Amino acid sequence: MSTSLERRIIIGLIVSTEYVQRIRTTWESRYLQSSAARRIASWCIEYYDEYEKAPFKDIEGIYTEKLKTANLPKDIAEEIEEDILPSLSEEYERESLFNLDYLYDQTKKYFHERRLYLHQEEIRALIEEGNLTEADAVAEAYRGQVPIADEGLELGSEQALVEVENAFNRTIQTVVTYPGSLGEMWNDQLIRGGFVGLMGPEKRGKSYWLLDIGMKAIIKKANVAFFQAGDMTEAQQLKRICVYLTKKSDKLKYCQQMYLPVKDCLLNQFNLCDKDVCECKYGSLEDLPKDNENVWKTRKRINFKELLQAYEQNSAYAPCYNCNKWKTHGAVWLKPLKSRQPLQAKEAKIALSKFFNKYKRRFKLSTHVSGTLTVKGIRTTLDIWEKQDGFVPDVILVDYADLLTVDDRMDFRHQQDQIWRGLRGLPQERHCLLVTATQTDADSYGKDRLGLSNYSEDKRKYAHVTAMYGLNQDKDGREKEIGLMRINEIVVREGEFSSKNEVYVMQKLQIGRPFLGSFK
Repeated sequence: MSTSLERRIIIGLIVSTEYVQRIRTTWESRYLQSSAARRIASWCIEYYDEYEKAPFKDIEGIYTEKLKTANLPKDIAEEIEEDILPSLSEEYERESLFNLDYLYDQTKKYFHERRLYLHQEEIRALIEEGNLTEADAVAEAYRGQVPIADEGLELGSEQALVEVENAFNRTIQTVVTYPGSLGEMWNDQLIRGGFVGLMGPEKRGKSYWLLDIGMKAIIKKANVAFFQAGDMTEAQQLKRICVYLTKKSDKLKYCQQMYLPVKDCLLNQFNLCDKDVCECKYGSLEDLPKDNENVWKTRKRINFKELLQAYEQNSAYAPCYNCNKWKTHGAVWLKPLKSRQPLQAKEAKIALSKFFNKYKRRFKLSTHVSGTLTVKGIRTTLDIWEKQDGFVPDVILVDYADLLTVDDRMDFRHQQDQIWRGLRGLPQERHCLLVTATQTDADSYGKDRLGLSNYSEDKRKYAHVTAMYGLNQDKDGREKEIGLMRINEIVVREGEFSSKNEVYVMQKLQIGRPFLGSFK
């Protein structure tokens, strides 16, 4: 097909009724360069005009019928069979992630460009024929036409009613989802158009979290663009990805026997549950001294050594999360992980290939020396990827914003504002999710929970994000040793939020996993 954009336009006509609705009033098949694209587009428009919906899987039946009755040229039939139909099953699976708004914006620009080009061709042909009067008339007539890319929405029109219905019927697209309590906290922010920041002190696992978000996006059939702004080299990033996939470190010291945190219920641990579904009939921690019989205070002070001792003394103990009480009474138990050989290149290659072949989505990694990547550079790279091979990201990850730079000379604080303002524009332009990370101030190292005052450099970061979350661990290292992190709300644009609203997350960074489960 002539351009990757034309291919995506055809896919949009096949799988999205709302897309057909939005371009129907300005549609002209002559804007498409590919003859195969023009054929398929005409079938989709005919189908929509008759049934008021996109053909979706019916396109295969339409093609079969046209092949019998419409005398399709062989080259067009081959192009349709080889380029369009084989990829449709994948697009059907991704229907919930179809990027309608971005494709619509790109279609308008493309149609405007094509209309200008065709207009110039028409005038040039008339000039070559010596018909200057007609050429002048054609040029004059065009001046009164409104450019497609500049059209507005007339609120009193029928089209406005269609757009209102679509606005109310369209589900906000969550492009990354997490299970459990963490999902309840932030899934509504991991959406198209969202700009989410993760804030934490140095070495708090911010890069691990960005990778985890990217991998969960791939599992959900999203395309991911990961910009490494200088925190790691490409080789280091690739190793970390493979460690993530295999859940096995490439370092010998992290391949010895260790213990993973697993979910359990506080009531189960202290033998305070009388439900029939309770997994265990005795508590692993019921003999542990309690703070005035307050199990909640005990949970906040228990350390890894005490958990390990309880595990060794209660080998038959079974953790429990069989009822909804676990969501509000979450606790940590331990699961042994046997020693293994460090991850090697052969196993890493197999894991990488298997993962991306299974989910059939694309993960683009762009690595830069610290202090060289700009927002403009990100935008340029995305434009090149789209033009060269049709790659359009559903998720953009930037590791991390504090390492970006600007072209203009200005005070560092204002540079940061310009960077964050520029990053905000990317998910707006491309109708995708952007997630990045940022360091906190020096005071954050002595705090157990981050708040609004712990921003670094410029508080205007908060003005640009749609949500900012804090990555917290106690200053004494108790939670880190167990494998616990608390994520709290710093800023959430839509709805109420509080820095006291936090979720416990179980993790094991030694095997590349910042998320193993969550609870309140």
